[in-house]
Order: sequence, then C-alpha cells, then structure tokens
Amino acid sequence: MNGTPNFAGWRVTLLAEDDTNTERLNRQLIVLGMRVNRQWKPIPANDLPDLVVVDVDRGWDELIPWSGDKPLRPVVAVLGSEAPGRIAWAMRQGAGSIIQKPVTASAVFPALVLAVSIHEERLTTARRIAHLQERLKLRPVVFTAIERLKAERKIDDEGAYAILRNCAMRRRLPVEQIAAFFLVGSETLSEVG
Repeated sequence: MNGTPNFAGWRVTLLAEDDTNTERLNRQLIVLGMRVNRQWKPIPANDLPDLVVVDVDRGWDELIPWSGDKPLRPVVAVLGSEAPGRIAWAMRQGAGSIIQKPVTASAVFPALVLAVSIHEERLTTARRIAHLQERLKLRPVVFTAIERLKAERKIDDEGAYAILRNCAMRRRLPVEQIAAFFLVGSETLSEVG
C-alpha cells in the first residue's frame, strides 16, 4: 500500500451486537468519515462493504460470506477473549488486524490501516502466484521450442534458449509466448541466431 488510506466515504459493515464497545467503535468509524452499517446478521454476498469489522467473541461461520485464506474484503477483528478457538476463527475469516476490547479510539485507525494493507498484500501475492503458475504450465512449450531449435540449428540448450530469450526481450514478450509463436509457425526467429 502506498501511503496511509483515507477512509472517508468507505462503506464498513460492523458485525456486532449493541454494547459500549460497539458504540465507541461506531463513533470512531464515523469520525474517520466512514459510512457504518451495524448489523448482527450475515453479510449478503452480493452487497459487500469496503471493509468488515467483526466481533470475534460472538461470531459464527455464516456471518461473513467467505472463509479461508481468500477474504474478499479487509477484515478487522474485535476481540476480548484470548480463547484459541476465537483467534483461529478470526484468522479463518481473513482478519488482518485486531482491536482489543475494551475498544479505545486510538486503536481503531491503526487497525484499519493494517487490515487494508494486509488485504492488499494478499491480493498482490495471489496475483503473483497465479502469474507464476501460468508461466510454469507453459514451461513444456519452452522446452519443446528449445528442442526444435537445437535440431534445426544444430546448437546446444544454452544457445537455443538464448535465441528465445533475445527475441522475447526485443519484442517485450514473455519467453513462453515467443516459444508458442515459434512452435505454431507464426514466429520464425530469423532475426537471431
């Protein structure tokens, strides 16, 4: 995340029952310019807020429309218990930060910033992994192109790969894409080697 976010105008769902902690939290979220929807029922999957703040001490699985390591929105856990089961539940919901009970105004903003930052980092990491997995799937294409270049040009592995790499760099395309073009005949690699 670049810089500290400005939460003005963000929609936040506060999943908590009415109590003094909820009142303090609600007030502080409003001070930060957020539009707060306080409820104690599951969030509809088709109407997700920008951020979720959940009372973990009382939460249940269907309260948030996701679970596991792929939260759809940043999550802040409000926690008064040290029970391992409650902490584990918060982690399963994707909590990126915790506000400890009793809630203090000074704890809210840092928790929001941390949760948003962690969420963005998770998304970036997931995109990076997906990209690398896609490239990994295409490695057999590169191998086949290297083998064909070796046979056609009577060169070794390093020379064949250098041809693919140089062409990819010149065209500003991934090696895997150049290899695929070469194998289907739309790239002759005539300008190198």
